[in-house]
Amino acid sequence: MIIQPIEFHIRNLTYAIRSAKVDDAQKLSEVRLQADGETEYMDRARGEAYIDEEGFIQIINEDSESPRNLFLVCEVEDRIAGFSRCEGKSLKRVAHKVEFGVCVLQEFWGYGIGKNLLKESIGWADDNDIKKITLNVLETNEKAINLYKNNGFEVEGVLKKDKLLSDGRYYDTVVMGRINL
Repeated sequence: MIIQPIEFHIRNLTYAIRSAKVDDAQKLSEVRLQADGETEYMDRARGEAYIDEEGFIQIINEDSESPRNLFLVCEVEDRIAGFSRCEGKSLKRVAHKVEFGVCVLQEFWGYGIGKNLLKESIGWADDNDIKKITLNVLETNEKAINLYKNNGFEVEGVLKKDKLLSDGRYYDTVVMGRINL
């Protein structure tokens, strides 16, 4: 699905949140690769499950046509600072929900980009009769967990010792959901 662009001005940074376009594919591939190497909050280490330009073109085209999917980017001047996706399925028993994921480059943390990508996704879901948004977040990402809670998400469960990080320790994944019935 496609949304209209929205502009934000936060602490001397102007950015726009808009639907992903095919022209963004190469930049998205680079942003995802960079973000995966900047933090262990992501599911992947740098270079794992790499998606090239063609892969992103396919995702963007599918998401643009699907009423159950939303692919947003955050653009700062000509750069992509982050992106989010809501992905749904057409199966009748789960067609009421989508899974949310977000990625913001570290240099753009603290400007409300993740929060605004989330809020736009929630607004889209509410406007399109999507009853539930789910997401997974690493237990140590307290800032994200608080953001999600402040936007109506609740902890639905914990996947114990779910992620092995570079320090050799296992960490839990927090499963969260927002229901709008």
